Amino acid sequence: MEILESNQLVQKKCKPCEGGVEPCSLSEANSQLAQLNGWQLTHDGQRIRKNWTVKNFMAGMKFFNQVAEIAEADGHHPDLHIEGYRNVWIEIWTHAIGGLSENDFILAAKIDEVPVELK
Repeated sequence: MEILESNQLVQKKCKPCEGGVEPCSLSEANSQLAQLNGWQLTHDGQRIRKNWTVKNFMAGMKFFNQVAEIAEADGHHPDLHIEGYRNVWIEIWTHAIGGLSENDFILAAKIDEVPVELK
C-alpha cells in the first residue's frame, strides 16, 4: 500500500471490496496513521478509531449525518457511536477482509474535513 498524505487521500474514492485481498500490514497501517490527525489502531491493528467530545447531542447527530453522506457517496460505511450524549467515536475497517485497506484511510481523511462543534 502506498502511504499518502491526508490531502492526497481525500482526492481518492473508495474502491469496492468484496474480499480476496490481504489487509494492510501493521507497519503500513502505522505509517498511514502518521498522516492522519488523532486516529488510532484498535482491535489488534484491524481497525482505526477516532474520538471527539462534541458540544451537545445534536452537534453529534449533525456530525454523524454529514459523515453518513460521505460514507454513502464512497460506498464505505463506518461504525458510528455516541455515548453520554456528547462523546462520539467512529471506527472504520474493511469488513470484507476483516482488517484495514486503503479505503479506511481515505474515509478517515474525508471525515477529518467535516466540521465538528466541539465542547
